[in-house]
Amino acid sequence: MSVTETSVLVASERGVATVTLNRPEARNALTRAMRRQLLAALERLRDDSEVRVVILTGAGEKAFCAGGDLSEVESFLPLEARDYIELSRAVTNTIETMPQPVLAAVRGYALGGGFELVLACDLVIASEDAKFGQPQVKIGLIPGGGATQRLPRLVGGHRARQVIFTGETLTAREAEQLGMVNQVVPADALAATARQWAERLLEVSPTALALAKACLRQAEEVPLSAGLRYEAEMYALCFSSEDCREGIRAFREKRKPEFKRR
Repeated sequence: MSVTETSVLVASERGVATVTLNRPEARNALTRAMRRQLLAALERLRDDSEVRVVILTGAGEKAFCAGGDLSEVESFLPLEARDYIELSRAVTNTIETMPQPVLAAVRGYALGGGFELVLACDLVIASEDAKFGQPQVKIGLIPGGGATQRLPRLVGGHRARQVIFTGETLTAREAEQLGMVNQVVPADALAATARQWAERLLEVSPTALALAKACLRQAEEVPLSAGLRYEAEMYALCFSSEDCREGIRAFREKRKPEFKRR
C-alpha cells in the first residue's frame, strides 16, 4: 500500500481549483491517509476567497476512484471501522457544505466510496467509459459513506435499493438517465467540458451560488414548510450582499456584472 504526499493534487487557475485523486496504480483507491489529505485540501479551498469553483477528478484513465483500499480495511475492528467512516463522512459533508459548487469529472470506475464522493458533488460530468456502482454487499459490507441516504434522495427508493442490493454497475448513460450525471462526453473531452461548466459558474454571483447551494441542501433534509422558510430567509439575505447590488445595477445598465463574493 503506497500513499505519498502527492496522493491528492491541487491546482488553481483563475478561480477554479482542480483536486485530483492521484493514486492511479491503485485506481485511486482511498486510504485513511489519503482521505485526510483530501479533507485538508477541501477545507483549505473552502476558506479561500479566490476559489469560486472546485473540480474533483481522478488521475489516469482507469478510475475516478475505485472506493476504499481493501488491503487496509480488511483487518478493521468495529471501532476502527467507525472512525474510518467518520473520516469519510467528514469529506463528503465538506463537499456538500462548502460554499463553492463542486463538480465531479468522472472517467472510468467510480465505485463504493468513490461513487459516494460523486453523490456528494453538486454537478457530475462523466466520460462515456465511466462506470458507477455500490458493490459492497458482494464482500459482506454495506455503503458507509452516505450512499444509503443520498442515492434514494437522488433516484428514488426502489432504484436505490436495486443498485445497493445487487451491487450492479451502471454505465455512464444509465447514470445519466437516472439523474446521477449531468452530461456524458467522450473521454478525451472530459477535462475541457468540466472546465467549460466551471467557466459558466464563474459568470454568476458566488454569493448567490453559496446561498442557493445551502437552500438545496435544506430541501433534502427538512420538511417543505421549513425549507420554504429557509429559502425566504436566504433570499432576503441576498440583499445584504454587494453582489446583489452589483448584479441589479449591471442588469439595468446592460453590462456584465463584476461580482466580488461579498
